[in-house]
Amino acid sequence: MKRYVWWALIAAAFFFALQGGEYSTRDLFLLRNRTSRLTHQVDSLQRHVDSLARYLRLVKGDSATQERIAREEFGMVRGDKEILYRFGDAPGSTGDKQR
Repeated sequence: MKRYVWWALIAAAFFFALQGGEYSTRDLFLLRNRTSRLTHQVDSLQRHVDSLARYLRLVKGDSATQERIAREEFGMVRGDKEILYRFGDAPGSTGDKQR
């Protein structure tokens, strides 16, 4: 009987060595997975920031990009081209006038 108690104590000490303390082995695996996931998110966000910085440089310095934005966003035309006006309901309105 004494032998079983010693083996149980050794097994408990071994289990505590692996799982006990502030961070268990499971916690370390979870932290490694979380670190990997967060590193992937940071890399993705860094690529997005880089593409936005590249777009900002184009907007500030590339005349073709500035002209495209002026046409698409503000309806501007260059030179003596014909201007087309569209009259209708504002975007997002239902067309009903409520009073």
